[in-house]
Amino acid sequence: MTTTIIRGGRVLDVAGRRAEPGDVLVEGDTIREVGRPGLPAPAGATLIDARDRLVMPGLVNAHTHGHGGLARGLIGDRVPLELLLTQAAALNGNRTLEDKRLSALLSAVEMVRRGCTAFYDLHVEFPVPTVEGLHAVARAYLDVGIRAVVAPMMADRTLYAALPGLMEALPPDARARVGALAAPPWETSIAACRELLRAWPFDRDRVRPALGPTIPLHCSDEFLVACRDLAREHDVALQTHLAESKTQAVVGRARYGKTLAAHLGDLGLLGPRFSAAHGVWLDRDDVRRLADAGAGVSHNPLSNLRLGSGIAPVRMMLDAGLRVGIGTDSASSADAQNMFECVRLAAYLSRVRTPDYERWIGVWEALAMATEGSAGVLGMERIGRLAPGYKADVVLLDLAHVNYVPLNDLAVQLVMGETGAAVDSVMIGGRMVLERGRLLTVDEAKLRARAEEARARLAAANAEARAAAAALQPFVGAFCVAMASRPYDLDAREPRL
Repeated sequence: MTTTIIRGGRVLDVAGRRAEPGDVLVEGDTIREVGRPGLPAPAGATLIDARDRLVMPGLVNAHTHGHGGLARGLIGDRVPLELLLTQAAALNGNRTLEDKRLSALLSAVEMVRRGCTAFYDLHVEFPVPTVEGLHAVARAYLDVGIRAVVAPMMADRTLYAALPGLMEALPPDARARVGALAAPPWETSIAACRELLRAWPFDRDRVRPALGPTIPLHCSDEFLVACRDLAREHDVALQTHLAESKTQAVVGRARYGKTLAAHLGDLGLLGPRFSAAHGVWLDRDDVRRLADAGAGVSHNPLSNLRLGSGIAPVRMMLDAGLRVGIGTDSASSADAQNMFECVRLAAYLSRVRTPDYERWIGVWEALAMATEGSAGVLGMERIGRLAPGYKADVVLLDLAHVNYVPLNDLAVQLVMGETGAAVDSVMIGGRMVLERGRLLTVDEAKLRARAEEARARLAAANAEARAAAAALQPFVGAFCVAMASRPYDLDAREPRL
């Protein structure tokens, strides 16, 4: 077993709300001790010089999509969620097994470079998830060295079946074209996932499987119940996009006569292994329902702004005792996999919700959400903190970076100013993955060349799908604007400015 001593840095203790000089002793993949400077280390221990460095727990990304790595920059400028969904085939279609692996590598490398050491990945394959595809993605994450929860993202309804009236809003030619599209029967997706879960060949401490029924409106009740049962059968987690947009909230209440969260509760999906991505349009009863069930939420502030979805009621969630993490969402819907940017936005956006500054999200709260909060969403309880018995997922930031000169308040400068540019080194499970700015596990030059080749090939292969999505945009956009303009009672929320 290898032993490493990280010596001479300032150790960030998020729970204790302090950053003090100290050393960290690592044995194998686990932190053995955190102590004062000069902490004794066994003879022959590997020394990591952390002088002029902040030693902090790796950030944990509670929600993203690794398949977005190859789709960066493709969705356009002013694109709300439902228009993004019309582009699914154009963004992700015609991918080979190597393309799926490549996109996963791109996303994982970016996250490591931005100080992220673990994440929850809802991964899409068309038309249904495959064992080969999910294994290729899992191996990509293992090759980079990052931890991941990998959930195949599935539906048995298309967008046009999920939103009543949308088909009728399309012109006849478009209606015929869209009508030919069909999501696979839910039994097909469940069978594929059952095969995947039956014999997962990878170390679950590093990469573990889960299930991702994508959006409740896009899933029949039979499918959701089957996902619930399969998750229980194999003791895996389940994540869905819940109340992300106002359109979803309005349609959900019209369809079920109750909120989406209440409907999922009636179906028995809510529980400690359940997490909701977004939760922008949850009301107070929804939040209490999720908290009482022991569920978690991933707050994704950047993509919620990018897609115009709104601002999640995070203070209400925290007050209710709900487990809240922070996520980036994908490189296509949020343009980057930058957890530092999302941590800052989580703090900032709370200031738009209320003039009561005592209820704003503080810097230590934001850090807690992005570390142990997100770890709880992933179901990985022994990451997200630098303490004995926790996994040695450690990030070193360069305190000589301009963001910390002069160093007045480290926590404020970390949350409010860090962009990821000061990330110097990253250790995951006791193994150095990034050292003094150099990635040790993947050849980034070759990765870039492969990405550019895939970009050109996929652009040609998906040109027809891209044109079809563009032709639908005016009609889908007008329908969803009208839908989102309908009143939706959220008076139970905190007051807005």
